[in-house]
Amino acid sequence: MPTSTLATHREPSTPSHDNPAEQLRAIGREFHARGWSLGTSSNYSVVASRNPLELLITASGKDKSALGPDDFVRVDAHGKVVDGSARKSSAETLLHCLICEKIPSVGAVLHTHSVWGTILSRQYLPQGCLRIEGYEMLKGLEGIGTHDTFEEVPIFANSQDMRELSQRIAARLAHADFSLPRQPFHGFLLSGHGLYTWGKDLAEARRHIEIFEFLFEVSARAATLAGAGPAPGRQQQAQPQQ
Repeated sequence: MPTSTLATHREPSTPSHDNPAEQLRAIGREFHARGWSLGTSSNYSVVASRNPLELLITASGKDKSALGPDDFVRVDAHGKVVDGSARKSSAETLLHCLICEKIPSVGAVLHTHSVWGTILSRQYLPQGCLRIEGYEMLKGLEGIGTHDTFEEVPIFANSQDMRELSQRIAARLAHADFSLPRQPFHGFLLSGHGLYTWGKDLAEARRHIEIFEFLFEVSARAATLAGAGPAPGRQQQAQPQQ
């Protein structure tokens, strides 16, 4: 079984200065060290402008443990690079733009590819969501003040067609009221892929990643210990015939 991600020592993720690129570089180093952004996976963004909507987002194909000052691009609401650089934005830029457009309070979006999130996203895809209930750590999600509640994390079938995927996610967001103090949900999973979550700023989005990753691991381990079927990610051994 993988070592608990919470046991990994880390440095503070957000430097004291206000440089968004430097803050995102620090998050990349932390998330890579904790096993949430391995290889060139994941992408991170902050809202650079609201009117018009523009994001600063990680460039495509970058090792998140070694992001450089120039490994970011500025894009418009349609994901088009607007900073005059030849760098390419992530293939999933449209999802960041969509979240920021549909939820006006969002100031940052973070996307991770953890082991537990990936496993659960496949296991619970038929149900369409992952329900997490009764844990004190739910209070780390903005607007939740008690353990006596639940969070239902929507799960979408993955697609390489970002426009088609964006349309499905947009339809789900359109049926949710994000003007309420307690948001209808704080993130979603792509099946076999990973987690998207957000916050009013980068610190809140980072906290949501940490809370969700804890809850994903707890949920998977609890199901295994309760004997609720085969351990996540393992094939059930065939029983010998009588």
